[in-house]
Amino acid sequence: MSKAVKTITDKHVKLALSLIKELLKGYQPRDFAIRFWDGTTWEADPLQSVRFTLILRHPGALRRMLLPPSDLSLGEAYIFGDFDIEGDIEAVFDVGYSLIFQKLSILQYASLAVKLFRLPSGRRQIAVDTNRTGATLAGSEHSKERDRQAISYHYDVSNDFYALWLDRQMVYSCGYFKSLDDDLDTAQTQKLDYICRKLRLKPDERLLDIGCGWGGLIIHAAKYYGVEAIGFTLSEAQAELANKRIHAEGLQDRCRVEVCDYRDFKSEKQFDKLVSVGMLEHVGSNLLKDYFQHAWDLLRPGGVFLNHAIADDINSTGKTSPFVNRYVFPDGEIVRIHTTLKAAEQSGFELRDIESLRDHYILTLSRWVQHLNQNEKAGIEMVGSVAYRIWQLYMAGARYGFVMRFQTIFQVLLSKPDGNVSNLPLTREDWY
Repeated sequence: MSKAVKTITDKHVKLALSLIKELLKGYQPRDFAIRFWDGTTWEADPLQSVRFTLILRHPGALRRMLLPPSDLSLGEAYIFGDFDIEGDIEAVFDVGYSLIFQKLSILQYASLAVKLFRLPSGRRQIAVDTNRTGATLAGSEHSKERDRQAISYHYDVSNDFYALWLDRQMVYSCGYFKSLDDDLDTAQTQKLDYICRKLRLKPDERLLDIGCGWGGLIIHAAKYYGVEAIGFTLSEAQAELANKRIHAEGLQDRCRVEVCDYRDFKSEKQFDKLVSVGMLEHVGSNLLKDYFQHAWDLLRPGGVFLNHAIADDINSTGKTSPFVNRYVFPDGEIVRIHTTLKAAEQSGFELRDIESLRDHYILTLSRWVQHLNQNEKAGIEMVGSVAYRIWQLYMAGARYGFVMRFQTIFQVLLSKPDGNVSNLPLTREDWY
């Protein structure tokens, strides 16, 4: 049997350990250890390869983690240092989900709650960072002003912080891997080029990137495909850096980035091609039809629109994580793919191709987490411990979600027919 490494003398350690054993009695085999604030350790089950050690930093840690039982409580307990993780942080999510979603009777809940309340509340080990408190947005959901606040909350953290763990082109979406050994720079360049080939870009065509981030795609398209490209974002920090990078490449006569809400963007001349990568998650389910209708109006007949977005799996809960909504992507909405396609088709678009890139996002997130962990000291210096731990936990959890198929991701190619004619090739051979 697994056992603590020394005799337990602290009454709070005894109480916490008995409570943990009660909570985990159905979790078999237990492939992790738990270390308490006094050094007492409850070892993993015999013959198990230990994936991680959960470290409870103070007597009130368990109470902070589990009252109330939710992913928000667990997430806040981690980012404020009530507990730490040595080893594979992603492996913790198996345990976390089993705790949150286990079915207990009312009497069992009451018994556990009584024990939790017998533990002290405890002082958090990391002070609330004034630079990274939970999002507090003003205005009606998905109004233009509130969306601007939401985007600023996530993307205006620090360009230098994102540069620590993204690729050289700062592409903040999944890469495209031709091999499991591809590094992040290679995968992201392959993704940008794959999108350009799917759009079948030609010299002097006009390309619009809806939600362009730091401009990686329009720079690639202008540099290697000779298009005239415009991108827009609600993040002033992204736009400023993107335009500096455009000037550094000498492409200012062919592309630019503007700060603009997609609902306000207008153009006297329609575009030949549209693209949107990772923008749909910010739109809101009630505005999907308006989003696609606006894209339809901006695209010339015979043009195509590539929309790349995360989607909920049919077996998922369909609810945004309270932790992610408060500390990562406020007001973000991830809908199922049939909801997206219905809105696109209602606007007139014809679905020409759909491809799942779930495996590619798993690989991308692995590399982001690895890069973030390798730059822990620099990351904390830039944004503080709380923000660093938020991204560490968020990206490990996101990878777990893709592995478990709670979420997936699709590239969808939509055509705006010229009359009833698509003007597209009969096959996809040119993409490959």
